[in-house]
Amino acid sequence: MKRQILFLFIIISATLAFAGATLEFFRGRSHNDKIILEWKSKDEIALREYVVERKIVNGEFIPIGSVSPKGANSYYNFIDETAFKVNASVYYYRLKIVDLNNSFSYSNEISVFHSVSSVKRTWGSIKAMFR
Repeated sequence: MKRQILFLFIIISATLAFAGATLEFFRGRSHNDKIILEWKSKDEIALREYVVERKIVNGEFIPIGSVSPKGANSYYNFIDETAFKVNASVYYYRLKIVDLNNSFSYSNEISVFHSVSSVKRTWGSIKAMFR
């Protein structure tokens, strides 16, 4: 009996179920002046979109982009190209998972340590002014 309960716990913790989607993983990493977020869906049912939200320490989550669903067993990535503009070294991300009927739930929060030199940060801000 104990073995069956342990096995059930492992199955439940291996996937994360949310409104309209079941995620196999959600992770992020720093790469140069960008942060790359990746997730993989296991199931998607009546899903409208994934809204990517970011916050800094002691801040509130704000939407920074959205991704349209591709169907079950799909791999997604989202590149946060604006992270270098904020003077923070740790960012927190989550996905707002929105159904077709506008109900939603949130994924787990992940944190990403982002180290960008002040030269890159300044140059990126100058480039953005001339776009």
